[in-house]
Amino acid sequence: MNGHEAGVSGLANLFVTKRAGSTTKPKPADGVSHAAAIGCTMSGFSIVGSGRYLPGRPYTNDDLARVMDTNDEWVRQRTGIQQRHFCPEGKGASDLAIEAARVAIEDAGKVPEEIDYILFNTMTPDHVFPGSGPLVGAALGCPGVPALDMRTQCAAMLFSLQMAQGLFDAGVARTILIVGAEAHAGFMPWRDWDVLDGKEGAVRTPGDFERATEHRGYAVIFGDGAGALVLEKRDHATGILGMDLHTDGRYVDQLYIPAGFRTRPYINDLVLDQDGILPRMVGRDVFKHAITKLPKSVKKALKEADVTLSEIDWFVAHQANDRINDAIRERLGVPAEKVPSNIARYGNTSTATIPILLDEMRRDGRLQSGQLLCFLALGAGLHWGAAIYRT
Repeated sequence: MNGHEAGVSGLANLFVTKRAGSTTKPKPADGVSHAAAIGCTMSGFSIVGSGRYLPGRPYTNDDLARVMDTNDEWVRQRTGIQQRHFCPEGKGASDLAIEAARVAIEDAGKVPEEIDYILFNTMTPDHVFPGSGPLVGAALGCPGVPALDMRTQCAAMLFSLQMAQGLFDAGVARTILIVGAEAHAGFMPWRDWDVLDGKEGAVRTPGDFERATEHRGYAVIFGDGAGALVLEKRDHATGILGMDLHTDGRYVDQLYIPAGFRTRPYINDLVLDQDGILPRMVGRDVFKHAITKLPKSVKKALKEADVTLSEIDWFVAHQANDRINDAIRERLGVPAEKVPSNIARYGNTSTATIPILLDEMRRDGRLQSGQLLCFLALGAGLHWGAAIYRT
């Protein structure tokens, strides 16, 4: 039996184990993890490599003031953001991902041929189809390796970690590459990029300033970049100790892009006239969801992991908005020094925020072996949750 056959067999056995003796999903008792309740033995894993990539020069809040009615004070007070990067014309999420992945693979002391599985995350893909995962695999030099595109937006890393855990448990892979990459520049609400860049002689397009101002609520938040992690299966007690994940599609219209395949053709004059290709965000409602749902998920994940809040060394949160993370921290009663932030320099890079932050922490020495981390995130869908991880 070759490696892929063994993996398929292991996955089949995992499904059989879950189904044996019952046609219903067992409910864990209080304090018992779901994995334990269904009789699964969870594999350990470690993050053995990380990398990040930010394209081009940073664009400050003052730069944005050239194309919309905003200023540095307004943006900082509402988000904590001072600058962000934008993907250049002609490049896409996969191009950013490839750069971050190469750094992560080298950091892990591996070569692309040693990657068994790719989990690729983006909400700004290179194409409508196929996904960007195959592009990353081919460019890295590992064609044929399964590359799964996942669409859980800003909660991507949590869902990817759970998926990786399942792949390890099933014997499908020993080394997994997780990547989050975004090219939000494609849905920025201005057309005058030369004006943004301050190029001499650049002239505003009539109505462009007003259009961008109408959508500034999201436009000042997002930035582009990529983060990558290399995970390796372990036989000792590292990896995920507890997890709490959720999805609720009742709130889709609070953060989404209207354009899609409900119209024929999917991009038409009406869609363009109504700016259907641009995000819609009900910021106040998203804020409320984050500060109410995430503390509950953190507490549930802690209970499953059988650890206390005070035992967590780092709370690694999705970098959506400093006000959101400050509010969550205060509700949990967590010291500010345990909640690292880099949103001031990068903005919200959606699927990439957590791996970018982890890469910084690994490289500057904040992350040490044996520490306990709590990951937490909420994103469009809505998808949200928390995970407890031991380094």
